[in-house]
Amino acid sequence: MKYVNWRKKAADMFFKNKVIWITGASSGIGEHLAYALAKEGARLVLSSRNEKELERVSAGCVAGAEVHIVPLDVTDLDAVAPVAAEIARTIGPVDILINNAGISQRDLALKTSLAVDRKIMEVNYFGTLAITRAVAADMQARKSGHIVVMSSVLGKMGVPYRSAYAASKHALHGFFDSLRAELYRDGIKVTLICPGYVFTNVTANALKGDGTPNAVIEESTRAGFPPDVFAKKALKAIRQCRREVVIAKTEGLGVLLQRFVPGIYARIARNMKLK
Repeated sequence: MKYVNWRKKAADMFFKNKVIWITGASSGIGEHLAYALAKEGARLVLSSRNEKELERVSAGCVAGAEVHIVPLDVTDLDAVAPVAAEIARTIGPVDILINNAGISQRDLALKTSLAVDRKIMEVNYFGTLAITRAVAADMQARKSGHIVVMSSVLGKMGVPYRSAYAASKHALHGFFDSLRAELYRDGIKVTLICPGYVFTNVTANALKGDGTPNAVIEESTRAGFPPDVFAKKALKAIRQCRREVVIAKTEGLGVLLQRFVPGIYARIARNMKLK
């Protein structure tokens, strides 16, 4: 009798035919999540502000994949609900929402303008909340759904030069930990993923204190996970319905130090190089 690994077979089918909406899908982590999910047979909805780059990502997905391009600026809060409704009407109810849109920061806290602080919160926090609220009501009605949030190891700790970014990611943890408890009886899963360094353009696109792009891919970022490797690890966490997972190399150690020996972590943080 031929042996069948039913657990592996079920895992291989987990994403097949599910409507999965990815924000921030035009580059980096979002782009490579799209490639990986296309291979899994998901029905993809890709959003970002850059329609041209979304078309490039769509073209890079495996042949025959179902990919829908839906341009959206997550900070245009009035546009979010109508876009979500149109997706549900024309493509189908969203089974998995991956909140991946985000922007980082590279400057001292006291040299960062309030406008930049606000911009980062609008993208990373309020935009994520708006998208989530736009799909969660339908998930509640169906008693099914999975909300994934791309946070950061800096959602668990703070370091110099990342004050606004860390604040926005900390805020996500507070909100989505609460939301997870509220939606538990509705059968809706909430997964917080905390990446460490991933080799993407995130540091080049990060905002300096005056709002201009950092325009540099830092060596720490280059040393991070390749985005395709990270995407595979992230999909494993989603497939397992993890509540929260840190996907990082050595920088994940900082999360443990902050949690268990915060005094030691504080000494390390204040001695980090300011650049």
